[in-house]
Amino acid sequence: MNTWSWGYVGDILPELLKGLWITVQATLYGSLVSFALGLVWALALRSPHRLLTWPVGIVIEFIRNTPLLVQLFFLFFVLPGWGLAFPPLATGVIGIGLHYSTFTAEVYRAGIDGVPAGQWEAATALSLPRRRTWSAVILPQAFRRVVPVLGNYVIAMFKDTPMLAAITVGDMLFQANSIGAATFDYMEPITVVGVLFLVIAYPTSLLLRALERRLVR
Repeated sequence: MNTWSWGYVGDILPELLKGLWITVQATLYGSLVSFALGLVWALALRSPHRLLTWPVGIVIEFIRNTPLLVQLFFLFFVLPGWGLAFPPLATGVIGIGLHYSTFTAEVYRAGIDGVPAGQWEAATALSLPRRRTWSAVILPQAFRRVVPVLGNYVIAMFKDTPMLAAITVGDMLFQANSIGAATFDYMEPITVVGVLFLVIAYPTSLLLRALERRLVR
């Protein structure tokens, strides 16, 4: 039975922190991709043209209902055969961002639908152009409603980043597995990774709850 070694923890911590930085990068960049694409999906689904809403709806449902890991494997192992190859981290960012964009699209939709009808009527009465109505009236109010929920998806994305180790992204889990394979001792590296996730995710969730209470007042 293995015994816990704080000296071993001190030796491996720098490598795990390097992995943490990769994890944070994947989360932040993936969030930007998911937020931007999610808004595009949400606006496309509100289009009056079925030739746009129908294929977008199919794409969203396909991505939302297939496993993230399968999508990552497809991007990393299949697309290069078609001449589309990206570095592991870029592939992970695209994959996780694309996957979560289908969920943030629903968040945006709910936020937009939650804007009072009077706001649309006021914009129409002022003869605001459609683009100006969206940018100056509807979206600012919708964003205020959805910020806490989007934050929850950032946390969920952060906790899903260990899947990126499967496509050789050097995140925390990848570093922990590499250290364990080299030393034949997995207890400390895997445990430290779990603690690091907890130390970051739990306080962030508390901040989001506080933000949500403040915004709904």
